[in-house]
Amino acid sequence: MSRTVNVAAAQMGPIQRSDSRADAVERLLVLLREAHGRGAELVVFPELALTTFFPRYASTDQAEVDTWFETEMPSAVTRPLFDEAARLGVGFCLGYGELTPDGHHYNTQLMVERDGSFVGRYRKVHLPGHAQVEGYRAFQHLEKYYFEVGPQGFQTWRAFGGVVGMLICNDRRWPESYRVLGLKGAELITIGYNTPIHNPPAPEHDRFGDFHNQLVMSAGAYQNGTWVVGVAKAGEEEGVPMIGGSCIIHPSGMVVAQCAGVGDEVVVAACDLDECTSYKRSVFNFALHRRTEHYGLIASQTEAIPPA
Repeated sequence: MSRTVNVAAAQMGPIQRSDSRADAVERLLVLLREAHGRGAELVVFPELALTTFFPRYASTDQAEVDTWFETEMPSAVTRPLFDEAARLGVGFCLGYGELTPDGHHYNTQLMVERDGSFVGRYRKVHLPGHAQVEGYRAFQHLEKYYFEVGPQGFQTWRAFGGVVGMLICNDRRWPESYRVLGLKGAELITIGYNTPIHNPPAPEHDRFGDFHNQLVMSAGAYQNGTWVVGVAKAGEEEGVPMIGGSCIIHPSGMVVAQCAGVGDEVVVAACDLDECTSYKRSVFNFALHRRTEHYGLIASQTEAIPPA
């Protein structure tokens, strides 16, 4: 029985601060329908797909902060997306700010199956940026202020005929993110991101942004024998240019589909989950080749090297 899933990377252009959630949902619906028309069974949307990237703003007014977060999902404004996806028989991943009933704030991504059933919810672990305003910056990156670290860590679920996991933005830069999902059998990892071109603490990295974006996702795919789908909110948002590069990556690490611009765009690829098997059973057969008993030795040797 075939385990091929047609997956769409549904990149979004910028969402300005003046744009409403209803405006964003209408754009998501257009992307969803286009993806369905091209045969997609799973549509992956970006991180924080309902709002502008609000951690670039500083606010000490908790009531104002809370307006950026969703208190229920689906909500009245997002219900049309859920209903249309179920009608079309298309699953999706959606990134958003989550405010839980007990008052916790997370950067969250959820996954819904083709029949409209809820698969799972992932809350971002690796929060970049800073927790206090840094005046030298042209824009802030206050994820450590707005969000709490996801308490459930990295998880996988049975869905779309295989084993799927989710990551969000900065998670994609850390090999441990993929490795935990790989150890849990992931055959498909979906990632939404909002990444500015300019990195104020290290502007010398700016010219490598697109390269680093693809590098980390391709490495994560290959080293764990899994498909990876990375999807951006891109373009100039509130005066801050963000990278695009949304793509679908084969377990070999090769990019098989990629968005060309920085606006709303859909690319689709047939992802055969069985193509993960040869990597998981040969080069990256963890049980056969992975030597965890030496990891402590490696750590101690590293600690013996004084910092530069």
